Amino acid sequence: MLLELSQICRNYGSGQVVVPALKNVCLQAEEGEYIAIMGPSGSGKTTLMNILGCLDRADAGTYILDGIDISSMDENQLSDVRLNKIGFVFQTFQLMAGETALDNVALPLIYAGVKKPERAKRAAEALERVGLGERMNFYPNQLSGGQKQRVAIARAMINNPRILLADEPTGALDQASGRQVMDLFRQLNEEGTTVIMITHDANVAKNAKRVMKIVDGELSEEGTGGSDD
Repeated sequence: MLLELSQICRNYGSGQVVVPALKNVCLQAEEGEYIAIMGPSGSGKTTLMNILGCLDRADAGTYILDGIDISSMDENQLSDVRLNKIGFVFQTFQLMAGETALDNVALPLIYAGVKKPERAKRAAEALERVGLGERMNFYPNQLSGGQKQRVAIARAMINNPRILLADEPTGALDQASGRQVMDLFRQLNEEGTTVIMITHDANVAKNAKRVMKIVDGELSEEGTGGSDD
């Protein structure tokens, strides 16, 4: 088992005004799975994503990632987990406007202590992989939405993470760009990366092999997506 959430609860507020965002959430993911978690605004899906990505802590329950209990880790250890085991893709791309595509992709390698020549080599290879070899020296404002998201995916995969977490990855894209991003996720998953994607769009969720639903902080199995072709 790659990751296991058991009875995860997360509340916001304090005193008499406590709003439960997650209620006894349980989730298991095997190595190489492709899971979509669907839910409307306010359902708790972003809170769940933040806990899965070690960006937030649960108030109760346990989270075992790659055999390690996340709840016992300090902030430095959590930072190492995020750097080495998890890749993030966001709806708004989160690219640095003043840096080229190459430098944006190379950024995690700086934190990993990789020397500059190796950073440039690996970042260039990652951009080639997502079809942006000719856009390496372009800045984000010179790229389309779909190209920005592919840069973000290259950055997310640069440290060869075990898990790719994607929060509404096609939300800011047109349909054609969205399909390209979904094709890239499918390819990464077929190569062995575990993908967990948050979305409100049923058509996007169908790209996953397993679909779950979150409503009012409660997670349940929805059905099976994906295709055999």
